[in-house]
Amino acid sequence: MSSTQKQQLIDKIVEAIQDTKGEDIKIFDLSGIENSVAETFVICSANSNTQVSAIAGNIEKKVRNELKERPWHVEGADNALWVLVDYVSVVVHIFQKHIRDYYEIEELWGDAKITAIED
Repeated sequence: MSSTQKQQLIDKIVEAIQDTKGEDIKIFDLSGIENSVAETFVICSANSNTQVSAIAGNIEKKVRNELKERPWHVEGADNALWVLVDYVSVVVHIFQKHIRDYYEIEELWGDAKITAIED
């Protein structure tokens, strides 16, 4: 995936999150971190399992329809406390707020270059 394609994917994911009122969106650039599982994480919060599911569904739909990309893997959709949508180089984490607070993801990936998206 070229850097242009990756940026288009990230932009489309952020747009889909914003469409479904996802909050506290952050982009983690992990490209400088040795042995990281992806180049980029996009992380956001939601207020309920219904909203987590809606955000995940909207990301998949928007990316599929507009960029013709499908996720390699989706995890956590059953209980929708934390859904992971994996596009290999870009991985999206959609958390219910209390789960995100519990795991302190920002601390875990503190070495990453983090960009906050304004609402």
